[in-house]
Amino acid sequence: MLKATQLEKSYGRLKVLKGVDLDVRRGEIVAIVGASGAGKSTLLHILGTLDTPDKGQLTIHDQNIFSMSSRPLAAFRNKSIGFVFQFHNLLPEFSALENVSIPALIRNPADEAAIKTRATELLTMLGVGDRAHHKPSELSGGEQQRTAVARALINAPDIILADEPSGNLDSKNALELHKLFFQLRDQMRQTFIIVTHNEELSKMADRRIELKDGVVVGH
Repeated sequence: MLKATQLEKSYGRLKVLKGVDLDVRRGEIVAIVGASGAGKSTLLHILGTLDTPDKGQLTIHDQNIFSMSSRPLAAFRNKSIGFVFQFHNLLPEFSALENVSIPALIRNPADEAAIKTRATELLTMLGVGDRAHHKPSELSGGEQQRTAVARALINAPDIILADEPSGNLDSKNALELHKLFFQLRDQMRQTFIIVTHNEELSKMADRRIELKDGVVVGH
């Protein structure tokens, strides 16, 4: 469902990606590992259409992503890709329920009642339904990350991209989050691409891809 071919990316004279090939199947959980500076986050941002490569091609569902103009690309990203980041990126002035609802409201602002119902269902499914009306500052780290996962799921995307999703959690909450990804894959057939330093998570994944100095060295 996702295919990257010979992706290259430089920032100034620093070449971060040097020809990365990647092929991910539907329903697969892929861990991307490697030392700091190997190009993992840069690759994830390109796969998520948040950044563009200098060279190479990315196709998702046979759609040539970087041939799209900015507005269709933004709509595609909102519908088809969910993001989970290390530091949650929840908006502090909004409740958990409101944070989860935002991507769906951007897509269809007229459907607020149905969106809030779905957001409540997701929060409940992820074990934080009773925290729906609390702001991020009133949630634990684990609760904030589960809220962020619910937000990533609200538009039923095909792919979830996660950048060090458990990097800010203690070992107990990290393990619970990792198990949650596998439950979601089994229930909803979502595809996960996860950048992680967590050895346990990378070993649980269906496939582990190692980046070193901007190239794939093992998978």
